[in-house]
Amino acid sequence: MSLGKHIVSSDLIKVATSKRSNNIREPHLHAPAYGARFYTDPVPKFTMPTESMPAKVAFQIVHDELTLDGNPAQNLASFVSTWMEPEAEQLILESMTKNFADFDEYPQTQVIHQRCVSMLADLFHAPLSQGTDAVGTSSIGSSEAFMLAGLAFKFTWRNKRKAQGKPYDKPNIIFGANAQVCLEKFALYFDVEQRLVEVSEESNYCLDAKKAVSLVDENTIAVVGILGSTFTGHFEPIKELNDQLLELNNKTGWDVPIHVDAASGGFVAPFHYPELVWDFRLPLVRSINVSGHKYGLVFPGVGWCIWRSKEYLPTELVFNINYLGGNFPSFTLNFSRNACMVVGQYYNFLRLGSSGYKNIINNCAENARFLADCVRETSYFKLISDAEKGLPLVAFSIARSAQDGIYFDEYDISAVIRQRGWIIPAYNLPKNCDKINILRIVVREIHSEDTIEQIVQDLVWAYETLRDSRRKLIAQHGSDASSLKKQLAEEDATKTEQKKKTAEKKSEILKTSGGQTIREKKTVTSHEHPDNSENDRNGAETFNRTC
Repeated sequence: MSLGKHIVSSDLIKVATSKRSNNIREPHLHAPAYGARFYTDPVPKFTMPTESMPAKVAFQIVHDELTLDGNPAQNLASFVSTWMEPEAEQLILESMTKNFADFDEYPQTQVIHQRCVSMLADLFHAPLSQGTDAVGTSSIGSSEAFMLAGLAFKFTWRNKRKAQGKPYDKPNIIFGANAQVCLEKFALYFDVEQRLVEVSEESNYCLDAKKAVSLVDENTIAVVGILGSTFTGHFEPIKELNDQLLELNNKTGWDVPIHVDAASGGFVAPFHYPELVWDFRLPLVRSINVSGHKYGLVFPGVGWCIWRSKEYLPTELVFNINYLGGNFPSFTLNFSRNACMVVGQYYNFLRLGSSGYKNIINNCAENARFLADCVRETSYFKLISDAEKGLPLVAFSIARSAQDGIYFDEYDISAVIRQRGWIIPAYNLPKNCDKINILRIVVREIHSEDTIEQIVQDLVWAYETLRDSRRKLIAQHGSDASSLKKQLAEEDATKTEQKKKTAEKKSEILKTSGGQTIREKKTVTSHEHPDNSENDRNGAETFNRTC
């Protein structure tokens, strides 16, 4: 007997389509629905339409497809801001057509940009003397900001090695296995050896300072400390890292610096943990990246990279551009982009000030601690992080004592709670702890105490729904629960095999049908019952590390 049947829905749709007598439905076309009141012809999906269409029809097609997305307010996986005040939205709309790369055409936008850089440098305690400009730049997000910082470290290290007549072909960079994927991208894209520090429960699944320093050598361009791990929200011990690395530098004569990835924590620590020393107050911290579109409370995407002073940004990385009119510097990986999110950031700085940011971040932290207390009280879950010293998020796993004899896991909880609209990611922890699965809820400005209460109610509902359904299955199998385990395992193997076949099929990205080239449709399962979570399992770590 099979508990569930795996169906490839695209194949099912093709069969059903072929049986229609007046078949106008083709897999590569949008079939007109109520849009047919204005437009009767099918619309191609993967090739540009030959003819134009009324604006209302184009709008309706795109609008209707986008309604299938998740609700941003219920996305508990992401740190990204999903709400700004109407006045901010108006400024963003007014600035959307301005090309930020064109300094000559939009000089006041550049003035505003530099003001933001100065405010962040001050917030992070950059040691600037009177009359000295802060050094930094905006970016699309923290990923680009980190890559700019990484390039500055690589060039600084290389220039020093060249001047000393030493080899400069084997740079390395050190960070924890819990790092966001952009750090690994930097190492791969710019040919720098990555040295990963294994994490453990004792280190809160974050970088261990002593282990990190033990990997340092004369070819290390930087050690990265993370102010807010994307996995669990914990702050890494950056002061301890600074002290130990300073001792090593004094002993060896090296000058290995620190970069702080403060993508999530850069707007949290200064307002909620002002006593925490993690920034330019530490002598080895040379650069900091931060996301404006996370707890900087701006829509995506804007990030910032701030340097301690201009001596740590090699001049050869900054290009002078004159072909847009005037002569201006450029240090970005991309070029043209709109200015609207920089303007949005400046609006927030003026509108909120330090006290406003403090109130919002404190409220997020308080709601996160309330959530942690509720999760703890259920007895169904074990807390991994409780928002007491880190980001306003709660990470937790199923308490094994509660789950004994019940065959479901964190991925099943994540799948079932989506029935209530909540997106709560399930994923495994980094290497060396990757047998531990956890769930993570990020608390943002838009999440009130009432929202937290509803999340907890639905979390309990998801757990008890799974528990009761599994108990019924066990009861049906009587005392021979081993046969149920075997059956579940067989179904998992079937789904894995089916997924392999589907992947092979999808590798042929394009196929020819009736002389027309169309893209292969994405294959999904026809039902979303708790057992059917293989896709979530395989994609969980990548999903978590990129949000």
